[in-house]
Amino acid sequence: MKLFTKLALTALALPSALFAVGNKDQQVPGDQDRPNIIFFIADDMLPMHFNCLPEGKGKNYTPNLDRMANEGVVLMEQHVVSPVCTPSRYNCLTGKYASRASNPFFKQVTASNDNQTVVEFNTHITKKDPSLPKYLQKLGYTTSMSGKNHVVHAHGLKRPKDFDGSAKDLKNVAILKANHDHVQQAMREAGFDHVGNVYHNNPDFLGLHEVAVQNMDWITQSSVDFLKQKRDNPFFLYLATTIPHAPEEAKRSWNANPLITPLGYLDKELTVQPARNTIPKRLKANGYPVNKDTCNMLWLDDSLGALFKTLEEQGKLDNTIIFFFNDHGQNSKGTLYQGGVHNPSIVWKKGGFKVGQKLDALVSNVDFAPTIVDMAGGDAENKNFDGLSFLPYLNKEKEAPQQRVLYHELGYARAVRVGNWKYLAVRYPAKYDEMTLEERTKALEEWNAERRRKHIEIVTEDPKAPFSHLTALPGGGHAESRSTGSYPSYYDQDQLYNLELDPKEQKNLAKSPEYQAKLKEMQKVLKEITTELPGDYNL
Repeated sequence: MKLFTKLALTALALPSALFAVGNKDQQVPGDQDRPNIIFFIADDMLPMHFNCLPEGKGKNYTPNLDRMANEGVVLMEQHVVSPVCTPSRYNCLTGKYASRASNPFFKQVTASNDNQTVVEFNTHITKKDPSLPKYLQKLGYTTSMSGKNHVVHAHGLKRPKDFDGSAKDLKNVAILKANHDHVQQAMREAGFDHVGNVYHNNPDFLGLHEVAVQNMDWITQSSVDFLKQKRDNPFFLYLATTIPHAPEEAKRSWNANPLITPLGYLDKELTVQPARNTIPKRLKANGYPVNKDTCNMLWLDDSLGALFKTLEEQGKLDNTIIFFFNDHGQNSKGTLYQGGVHNPSIVWKKGGFKVGQKLDALVSNVDFAPTIVDMAGGDAENKNFDGLSFLPYLNKEKEAPQQRVLYHELGYARAVRVGNWKYLAVRYPAKYDEMTLEERTKALEEWNAERRRKHIEIVTEDPKAPFSHLTALPGGGHAESRSTGSYPSYYDQDQLYNLELDPKEQKNLAKSPEYQAKLKEMQKVLKEITTELPGDYNL
């Protein structure tokens, strides 16, 4: 048993009714006893977008998300391991830390950084990797995916020569379609039987500026089509939105041309969700302001509503569990501070769970895969997950431990939490400390040139700017730009916080003489975890 599991839940014993996955002689509950499962993952939501959280109470017209919160369980102490989209999705779909990624690019980056793993947008799932959908396939589930990929490695992607070229040019359309085909094939190899409409990346990175818009209806359509298929076995649907991530402005999100997709132009507007021109009307009618946040959140909520409606029409709602997860905390995206890693989510089923409307146990997004395997009748303990099933907490079969250990990793930072104590370390390989001004200038100029080509915001022109925790580039990358340097001790190598007294991590106790024993204790916990993981991390 891994150290993490020993520290996290020494005494947890899953129900004896679970059976091993992949065993030829395995016994699993009958299909009628196993739930359908939907994992709905949003992109870059803020706490203020959730009515069920204090920051957002009463600010959003999201009746379907409110229904989930009122009838299901809000996981108030849900955390993520790595708060940017790619590794967070890796965590969810594998149940493992992203530093375990085995794709060639990740290994290449590790080798070039003195064997220190750098968890960024480089942790990709390959066809050889075990994954949640593959486990569920072995349990007799039909698996489906629609929406944003940004985690499964797809070969052979190309880009049109001119980023500002036309999406009606047949040569450009052929490239877009070929890319989409490659991504669909990669998703099938990752364990999804059915792959619908897919964004292989954020809109700005699809290859053409003209198609760099959001189309929630297009994602929802293929998910609804899957739900309507006739089958006798249970299903797993993974729906990943591209909103409310940028671009957020109306003309590129909820009020964009509804015919534009990553494949070019549709022949006619989709009707799977309420018409987009009703969004501001419905907001006003219910007393809400009309702005990018309220409009995009209602648009997202309409997608969730389409799923509820279809499940009800198909007679499948009563036996379906729905997870609503935002990919990471957005207040401090790209950092391991609580604003980046604390990320409440929701689990819904008809009639709710025995625990009630809230679960206060510390849980991590690596816990989703074992929890879902547990729900599906598999043996979560037998899959070598880094996470743990929290189904026993939902069913009130077990009490959550008081000293759950949470581990976090991102870029050049690592953190560990034990109870209310948190230790955060930042370490850069020697080559970055030795970079000359000329090298820093060249790296920054190359980075900014590509961003200008794609009409994306520039973070800094200053080659002397310090690195972020996520990116060893002057000023850091764009994803974490609003968080870089935003904490008093952001640039300190060692940081220690008492979250009970200092929940916003404003007072670093690492240099205080009276906390040296606690610092060493927390460093030891982190060292034991990182020693078990690939690569080196020198504390």
